[in-house]
Amino acid sequence: MKTAISRRQLLGTTGAVVGVALLPAAVWAASIIPKPPVARVVPVTETLFGTTLTDNYRWMETASDPDWLPFLKGQNATARATLAAIPGRDALLRRISALSGDAVATKTVQRAGTLTFIEQRPAGANNFKLYVRDGSGAIRLLIDPETLGTAERHVSLDWWSASPDGSHLVYGLSPAGSEDSVAHVMVVATAQILPERIPDTPYAGPSWTNDGTGFFYNQITGPQGTAERYKNSRLMYHRVATDPASDRLIAQNGHSSFPIGEYEFPGIQITPGSDTAMALLFNGVQREITAYAAPTIDVLAGSAKWRKVCDRSDNVTGLAVIADDLYLLANSDAIRGRVVKTVASAPDLKAAKTVLPMGAIVVEALTAARDGVYVTTMDGGVERLKRIDRNDRIADVALPYDGQIVYTYGDAGSDGILINITGWVEPSAVWAVDPMTLKASDTRITPPPPIDLSPYVATRFFANAKDGVKIPVAVVARRDTPKDGKRPAIVLSYGAYQYGTSPAFAARNLAFLDVGGICVVAGVRGGGEYGREWHDGGKLATKPNTWRDLIASCEALISAGWTRPGSLAIEGGSAGGITVGRALTERPDLFCAVLSLVGSSNQLRAEFSPNGPANIPEFGSQKSEAGFRALLAMDAYTAVKKGTKYPAVLLTTGVSDPRVAPWEVGKMTAALQAATTSGKPVLMRVDFDAGHGIGSTRSQTDELQADEFAFVLWQAGVAGYQPTR
Repeated sequence: MKTAISRRQLLGTTGAVVGVALLPAAVWAASIIPKPPVARVVPVTETLFGTTLTDNYRWMETASDPDWLPFLKGQNATARATLAAIPGRDALLRRISALSGDAVATKTVQRAGTLTFIEQRPAGANNFKLYVRDGSGAIRLLIDPETLGTAERHVSLDWWSASPDGSHLVYGLSPAGSEDSVAHVMVVATAQILPERIPDTPYAGPSWTNDGTGFFYNQITGPQGTAERYKNSRLMYHRVATDPASDRLIAQNGHSSFPIGEYEFPGIQITPGSDTAMALLFNGVQREITAYAAPTIDVLAGSAKWRKVCDRSDNVTGLAVIADDLYLLANSDAIRGRVVKTVASAPDLKAAKTVLPMGAIVVEALTAARDGVYVTTMDGGVERLKRIDRNDRIADVALPYDGQIVYTYGDAGSDGILINITGWVEPSAVWAVDPMTLKASDTRITPPPPIDLSPYVATRFFANAKDGVKIPVAVVARRDTPKDGKRPAIVLSYGAYQYGTSPAFAARNLAFLDVGGICVVAGVRGGGEYGREWHDGGKLATKPNTWRDLIASCEALISAGWTRPGSLAIEGGSAGGITVGRALTERPDLFCAVLSLVGSSNQLRAEFSPNGPANIPEFGSQKSEAGFRALLAMDAYTAVKKGTKYPAVLLTTGVSDPRVAPWEVGKMTAALQAATTSGKPVLMRVDFDAGHGIGSTRSQTDELQADEFAFVLWQAGVAGYQPTR
C-alpha cells in the first residue's frame, strides 16, 4: 500500500469574486484584546564547536515549569481574541464550514474477502468513521469516534486493518490528537469489541496472518514526553481473543536474530498467496528500509532463520511480494529509482533482474496485486501509474487526469487495485483500476461535492533558484481573478523527507479564492518532486536551498504580476516550519504575513524531543560539527535578531503534539515578540484538544482555516478585514 503524508490541500470550489480594495493594514490597538504574556528570560549559554549561543527560553522545554502553562494560556487568549475580532472572520468561518460539510472525504479503503472497509467522513460529520460494505452493496457503520469523546477531548481513529477474510478488525484510538493509540479488536459480523486492549501502539503497522487468527504489531516502550519515547520499540504477535499480556515478542533491539537499531521500528509483512514473511525495519522518517525474509510458518512457530534482503545502505525504498516473486524499488546506481525482481524465499539483491529500468521520471512506490505490481511515478509533483504484469510486461494505466495518487490499495490475492486520486481542481475520489483494460473508473465510494468547479483553474510555471535550478510553482485561482500585481497570496511549501507537494483539492479554500486571493504551491528542494536528487538538494548541509527556493518562488510570483510583498504570505507546517521560519528571518521585507503551523522552529534542540532522534538523518545532530553547522543554519529561533521589522506572524501548536514539541513554537513566539520593531502582531494560537493536526476534527480544521485566511486578508490590507482602531 502506498500512502501519502498529510499535505495541506489547496483548492476550493465556486462563487463570485468580491471586489478587493487594498488598504494599509491597521495597527491593532483595541482595548478588548489582552496583551500576550512576556516570557521570562533565563539565559542558558553554551559553546558548541567554537560557537557560543545563548538560549533565553530553554526553560520552556520543561513542561512542568510553573510558567509554561500560563504562558500557553495567555498567548492563546491573545491570539484567539485578536483573530476573532477581525471583521469578516466569522463570515469566512461560515463559508468554510458549509464547504467542508458538503464535501464527503474518504481517507482509505481495504478489500477483505467479500467486504470493503471504508474510512470516510460523511457530509456534515465532524470526524472520520469506519464503515463496511458487503457484496450486496449494503453499508454498515462500525466505528464512530464522535460517540467516544467528551466535550473537552475528542477521540480519533488513528489506524485500522481488517483480517484477510474480513472477519476481524484491529484499530487504534487516541484522545485529543495525541496519536497515542490504544489497539482494539472487533468481530466484524456483530461489531462486538473484544476485551483485549494494547496500549502504546501509535505506529502499530499491524499485519494479519493469512488465517486471520492473529496479527503482528509494533509497540512503543519508551517513557512519554522524553527523547527516548520511540527508543527500542518491539515487534509483537497477538492472537485474537487472548490476553495481550501473553503476546509473544518477535523482535526488539538486543532481542532479535537480526540487528535492530535503537530508533528503528520493526514490522512484519504477511502476503496472501505467499509462504514468505518479510521483516521490515523503518526509522520513522527515512524512506530507505532494511528487510529480511523467512518462511511464514517458521515465524509463527518462533523458529525463523531470517535471510537479509537489503539494508539501508542498499537504498531500497519499497517492496512488493506476489507468490514467490519479490519486487524491490532500488535506488542504488539509479537516482530516480528502478524496479528489480528476485525470489522471495531466497532473495539475492545483487542477482536481481531489472524489470523497470530507471527512466526520465521518478519511481515513487510499489503496490502488489495478483495480476502484477503497480508502480507509482512522480514528475515534479504529478503522479502517474504503470503496471508490470507477471510476465514483466510494462504498460501505462490510464488515469482520469494528472494529479496526486493519495494512496493505493491492492493485495496479492485479487486482481486490480483501488486508488484515491485528486487534482488541483478535481475532488478526491476512489477509482478502481481494471486489470484487463488498465483504465480507472470512479467507484462512487466518494460522491462528488455539490460544487461547480468550472470557475477555477490551475496554472504552472517554474521559478529560477539562485543556482539556476528550476522550481515548480503551481497557482490556483478563479479564472476571473485579475493579474494586477495586488492579489492576496498564500504560498505553501514543505521541502523535507522526499515528500512531494502534489496536486490536491480542498473545498475550504474557496473562501479565500472568492475574495480574489490566490493559493500557490512551491515545490522546493528537500521534497520529492524530482526524487532522490531533489531531496538530497535540501537536507542536512544543503538545507538552505529549501527556504531560498521558497524566496525565489515568491520573487518569481511578484515578477509574474500576481502579487506584491504587501499582499504576500507564506505558509509551512511541521518540517515546513523550517522553510517559512528561515525565509522569514532571511527576508522579512518580502512578506506581509507568515503562517507557521505546528512548525519546527528550533532544530538545534529538536533532537532532545520525543520525535527528535528519528529525524537526525534528515536534519543532523549537534553531536558532530557538521551536524551542528547544518542545524544552526536551519534554526529559525536562533536566527531571530532584535530590532528587526518582522512581518505579522501566526504560529500554531497543539499541546498533545508528539511530532513537533510545543516548546519549539513557544520559544519562536517569545523570540519574535521580543525582537520585532514593526508593530505587526506575533500570535501563538494553541489548541488544547489537538496535537499535530492528525486526527483533528472537521470543526477544528474549519476554525483554524478561518483564522489563517482572516489573518492574511487583514495583513494584506483587504477591505472588510481591517479592524477598527
